[in-house]
Amino acid sequence: MKVAFQLLRPAAREALRGRWLIGLAVALAVTGELLIRFGGGGATTVISLLDVALIVTPLAAVVVGTMQVHNAREVTELFLAQPIARGRLFTGLYLGTALPLAAALTLGLLAPFAWHGLLATPVAGALWALGGVTCTLALIGTALAFVIALRADDRVRALGIALAGWLACAVLWDGIVLLVALMLGTRAVDTGLLIALAFNPIDVARVLLLLGTDGAALFGYTGAVVQHTLGTTTGHLVLLTALLLWLALPLGFAARTFHRKDF
Repeated sequence: MKVAFQLLRPAAREALRGRWLIGLAVALAVTGELLIRFGGGGATTVISLLDVALIVTPLAAVVVGTMQVHNAREVTELFLAQPIARGRLFTGLYLGTALPLAAALTLGLLAPFAWHGLLATPVAGALWALGGVTCTLALIGTALAFVIALRADDRVRALGIALAGWLACAVLWDGIVLLVALMLGTRAVDTGLLIALAFNPIDVARVLLLLGTDGAALFGYTGAVVQHTLGTTTGHLVLLTALLLWLALPLGFAARTFHRKDF
């Protein structure tokens, strides 16, 4: 593990060198500041910022993760020539990419609320939950990007696959689910919607944060239906488990691919 953390530093330094992470954090902070000024910093502001986070976080994660794997290929080959276990090298590369991204996104979201002293108000719980889910989505998106980049050697092809996956999950998913529900008419579709929910980590994160609030119906057809099915403590645990599985499974698959890949 010590070797992995030693490898983490150059990967993180490479991610911070372009200063785009700082720019992303500043952009999110400015967005939050504007929402606070015009929305008052209440529950409506948190829900509006949630929509921004659910779009920006996976997009940034899949792009950064895909590019980092390909940009670090020469360095990876150099390290593989040394007596370093592949598992430790993968851990350093992944954490060096995912942790700076997750930190920048989370700090960018929460900074304006901390500046205005809103982290000690009744919406503080929702804000901390938003920060935790944003961090988790950044880790999930980076893990998925590693899977794609390690399987597709061509950089442009890998980036295209990653962007197509983000577009399907973040933009098209609820429209497709709603269309299927309308085609089924009066048939029972609750079970199908729950299955569809499990196949989209962005939807899982959104419903997890909106369960028990009046905003669930505003963020997609699945959110409105699942409100009545998983709006309990057990439901929250099920959704949290699904989100963690979306992190563990792609990360394990990426590590296995990295271990077997012929660089």
